[in-house]
Amino acid sequence: MTEQDRRIYHVSELTRAIKNALEGTFGDVWVEGELSNLRQPSSGHSYFTIKDETAQIQAVMFRSAQRSLKFKPADGVSVRAFGQVSVYERSGQYQIVVRLMEDAGEGALQAAFEKLKKKLLQEGLFDETRKRPLPLLPRHIGVVTSPTGAAIRDILKVISRRFPNLHVVIAPVKVQGESAAAEIAEAIQLLNQLGGLDVLIVGRGGGSLEDLWCFNEEIVARAIAASTIPVISAVGHEIDFTISDFVADVRAPTPSAAAEQVVGLKESFERHVADLSTALIRTLRQGLLEVKTRLASAQSSYVFTEPRNIARKFKQQMRELELRIQHSVGDRLRQDQQRIDDAGTSISHVIHSSVQLRAHEMHRFQAQLRALNPLAVLDRGYSITHDADGRVLTSVAGLKRGRHVSTRLATGSFESDITDVRKAEDTKP
Repeated sequence: MTEQDRRIYHVSELTRAIKNALEGTFGDVWVEGELSNLRQPSSGHSYFTIKDETAQIQAVMFRSAQRSLKFKPADGVSVRAFGQVSVYERSGQYQIVVRLMEDAGEGALQAAFEKLKKKLLQEGLFDETRKRPLPLLPRHIGVVTSPTGAAIRDILKVISRRFPNLHVVIAPVKVQGESAAAEIAEAIQLLNQLGGLDVLIVGRGGGSLEDLWCFNEEIVARAIAASTIPVISAVGHEIDFTISDFVADVRAPTPSAAAEQVVGLKESFERHVADLSTALIRTLRQGLLEVKTRLASAQSSYVFTEPRNIARKFKQQMRELELRIQHSVGDRLRQDQQRIDDAGTSISHVIHSSVQLRAHEMHRFQAQLRALNPLAVLDRGYSITHDADGRVLTSVAGLKRGRHVSTRLATGSFESDITDVRKAEDTKP
């Protein structure tokens, strides 16, 4: 190779070329790994390494980009970082300039939280219709929590201050770590089997999402849903929400608030009973005063001072009423009888007129029938002649000598044989 064929780069030139190649090839990327060697000098910028089991990459996050952080970075924390792949020319090392970064562990937990929440929601475990009200006067309370945590101290403090006579059964469990969810679910089942409890409080004090995670486990959610005893979920602080909160019959923002909800119902009931007692006494006194006043008024009334006059007055009123009734009934009977008589006369007149009209019509029809009767003309000297077949003869046509005919007169009939037949023109004068 000749001297002219050599391409000789200066270090800065080659480094700049590599930087341009990296930035042009990868651009902005997401990288997931574990933080290590975290340094935060007075400049406010953060320098750290993102690594996995077999490799690592240097990273820098400038002060202005750190305003979007929702967690505190620390060595050993799993993160997802978003930024540009570049080269730090002074050291010749490639790095990622991070603009966004999130807790990868918390992100995975949040995804698992949303997945289980959606599943149980579709099954109806969050439905308000399946949730039960808290008992009005609880006497026995079950508590599922750590026996050494702040939660149990807060619960017992509230109960002992307000109602020290309440019976509390504590089911000690772990509230953090791998076996915590199984212990909590088992404790809920055991308290249900124990019986005699009016309400259960299940919870713990505040903490990170990882600390509270056992209350987001499906086994705990289903144990709460299967409980025959009403359950109050009291996990973390007011801003914390877990799957247990959605499944439980009641969600309390803190363990102390859960205790106040339990004993508060009894306190409210006792106050209500006291108010009712006061109102009842006041009503009875008012009623007694009204009865006394009415009795005094009755004793001084006309009824008690002049009973004979009252009886005489009522007797007179009864007589007057009886006379009015008799008079009214008599007038009514007379009116009804007159209407009956008038109706009878009217009906008789109608019947008589109808009979006369029908008789007149019958005579007229009889006269018409007599006039139309063909036999009536026989009385005037006419006769009717039939041939041997019974046909009336109206003409000599078809008659022959020797034929037999029958003739009917007004008072009888005779038989004859034809000896001669003459046509009408033969009989003209």
